[in-house]
Amino acid sequence: MDDETLKVYGYVISSSYRERSVKSLNESNKIPTDLAEDIGVRANHISKVLKELKECGVAECINEEKRKNRIYKLTPKGEDIAKLID
Repeated sequence: MDDETLKVYGYVISSSYRERSVKSLNESNKIPTDLAEDIGVRANHISKVLKELKECGVAECINEEKRKNRIYKLTPKGEDIAKLID
């Protein structure tokens, strides 16, 4: 595991929302409302969490052109981090 991945891992686990989002996305790709429901937070919080996960290269949107029901999944780096969390 390289230093960059470990730094991102530290960033992810410093927020329970980010950590639970990574665990949830590791199970399956999700739209924000399903993700919010799955981890037990209000939908307005999830957009900030997803933005943070995208910025650090952990998650990506696979249909960015959509305005609603965007689908998010983990990147390969995100999958590595999900393994560290488990």
